[in-house]
Amino acid sequence: MGCVTVYEDLRDLIVSGELDAHERTSELSLAERLGVSRTPVREALQRLDGDGLVYAQGRGVRVRRQAPHELALIYDARAALEGHAVEQAAHRQARGLLLPAALDSLDELADDVDAETRAGRLGAAIRLNKSFHLGVAALAHNPVIVGLLTGLWDQILVSTRQNLGETARVESVAAEHRDILRLVRAGDGAGARSATVAHIARTRLVIRSEEGAL
Repeated sequence: MGCVTVYEDLRDLIVSGELDAHERTSELSLAERLGVSRTPVREALQRLDGDGLVYAQGRGVRVRRQAPHELALIYDARAALEGHAVEQAAHRQARGLLLPAALDSLDELADDVDAETRAGRLGAAIRLNKSFHLGVAALAHNPVIVGLLTGLWDQILVSTRQNLGETARVESVAAEHRDILRLVRAGDGAGARSATVAHIARTRLVIRSEEGAL
């Protein structure tokens, strides 16, 4: 197993919540879990430390949950990047550069997020929600932005996992997702950006109300 694969596998374990964020995990136990030597695990953990997902603790690591003030900065960065990406996606739509099938697939993904949330399958809903937002951003055709957003999303999921099951906004979240897509379809860049930034701000308010647990 190559170093890149070890890094990706460890990242998946962290973001999915399979590694306990409250316990120190040793390099040796991770190496045994993945069936590799400690060297690629150590190298992968160094990268993950740089990603803000773990921090070193002796010969092991802990999953890193961002402090409230750090999380606020991450949400600000996400809003700026995602808002810009969605605006550019709408402009590309106005120029006839988006395939209808791409928007149709995002409509289906928004419906899936809603359905999984209502069914109480919150793990699936969280993953699909991330895919929805990154999918809309990808319409801007800027892989640099998508890469940066992916990193921010991973930090958000790790730091807010216990709060992202909040169901008080089920109706409004579904409506906001569809409104973002409607504005992109209409080629309304400014409107799409505004709707996206407002959507992220409302989500942030829900998380902030629970931050005593962070």
